[in-house]
Amino acid sequence: MRKPLLSPRRGPLPPPLVLLLAILATACGSDGADIQAPVPVASVRVTAPADSVLVGDSLQLTATALDSAGTALEARTFDWSTDDTSLASVSASGLVAGLAPGNVVIHATSEGVIGSLTITVSPAPTTPPPPPGGPTDVGLQEIASGLSFPLYLASPPGDERLFVVEKTGAIRVVKDGTLLPTPFLDLSAQVSGRAEQGLLGLAFPPDFASSGRFFVDYTDLEGDTHVSAFRVSSDPDRADPASESVVLAIDQPGPSHNGGQLLFGPDGMLYIGMGDGGSHGGDDHGRGQSLDDLLGSILRIDVSSGTSYTVPPDNPFVGTAGARGEIWNYGLRNPWRFSFDRGTGDIYIADVGETQWEEVNYSAAADGAGRKVDYGWNVMEGRHCLGTPDCDQSGLTLPVLEYSHDMGCAIIGGYVYRGSAIPALQGHYFYSDFCQGWVRSFRIEDDQAVEEADWPSLAPGGQVSSFGEDAEGELYVLTGDGRVLKIVAR
Repeated sequence: MRKPLLSPRRGPLPPPLVLLLAILATACGSDGADIQAPVPVASVRVTAPADSVLVGDSLQLTATALDSAGTALEARTFDWSTDDTSLASVSASGLVAGLAPGNVVIHATSEGVIGSLTITVSPAPTTPPPPPGGPTDVGLQEIASGLSFPLYLASPPGDERLFVVEKTGAIRVVKDGTLLPTPFLDLSAQVSGRAEQGLLGLAFPPDFASSGRFFVDYTDLEGDTHVSAFRVSSDPDRADPASESVVLAIDQPGPSHNGGQLLFGPDGMLYIGMGDGGSHGGDDHGRGQSLDDLLGSILRIDVSSGTSYTVPPDNPFVGTAGARGEIWNYGLRNPWRFSFDRGTGDIYIADVGETQWEEVNYSAAADGAGRKVDYGWNVMEGRHCLGTPDCDQSGLTLPVLEYSHDMGCAIIGGYVYRGSAIPALQGHYFYSDFCQGWVRSFRIEDDQAVEEADWPSLAPGGQVSSFGEDAEGELYVLTGDGRVLKIVAR
């Protein structure tokens, strides 16, 4: 008799077989009813950081898929479209580009479900006309020529001489209307001249007449900033080059945005303008907003001791963990130049922009003359968010004046006129642009720039490199082709 292929087994099954049958029952016993189907998309939400975009600008939209309960679903893809391709285009990632003014609806579709958002495309701002002409008849009187790219002019308190800083490393003296042939100081052998480097600043302390001390700012042969003290020799028109004492040295990451302004404030402290060390595409590696280095800031130090400096105890960041106590204010790209109104103590800071906007910042003496102020770089360029249509502007102080690169390329800051020769100019702040060479002014009223004016008779022709102020408060225009010109009544 043949035996069945499988004969009944008596007794309990062995443990491995029990486990195998349990696994099979779990996987197959319910006919796959436990396998979860994807949750369907019930709606699509489309959001943007702003509800408008300028013609020529872009705006990043975001789409989110939601279930029937309004919960966000992950790993969903979207197809983007626009209801009017003449007004705006939209990329596969939801980046909207404004093409023409009007209202356009942008759609995001996922699994057949459509979400929409209306975006207003606004006209690009037009270049405003230049301000009206100035209210009085003024002109320029040539004081000196043949200089090597003059970058600054200053006079010691009560001194009739003019001291002119040349980018290439010398300080020249104009005395009794004549440019002296021998430099007051020649640092050309130790000054680098690449890009925006050079001998950049000069300041005379209030006690210069008795102490003979003065201070310069230059980039050394390695490109780093030196703020040094020197003394006058036995000849009042010659400094002692061997008397140099380096007060402050600052490493520079590159050959541009070196700042370089030196100025004694109404409080007798030395103020130092520092750029952010150079940026590419607006990326300054955080230096403009950082308090742990000295770049992108105006510094305030006490140099009354002679050859070194101390940090004034009332500086705003003294005692702040991780912050440099020398910093007076920050958020600057390349301040060129800044000045105190000798009549009020207010501070004006012209900050060179990146690709679109030049600006003048202002802080009243009654509000601390810039103490602890964040002027916004590189969150902002002028009054505009940098590289994005929206940004967090809390805690930032925006400029009182800006102009676009349709009007120039790099602002040249000047002074508030406080001389006596042209009374109609009293209280007006003068500034220029390096590329365009025009000269303009405004006056501050209630913390706003008013009475903006253009002065064609003060445009020297060619590049304006800086302004200067003498001991009497009269103003000068310096040019890239080596001239010193005084603003005079006609």
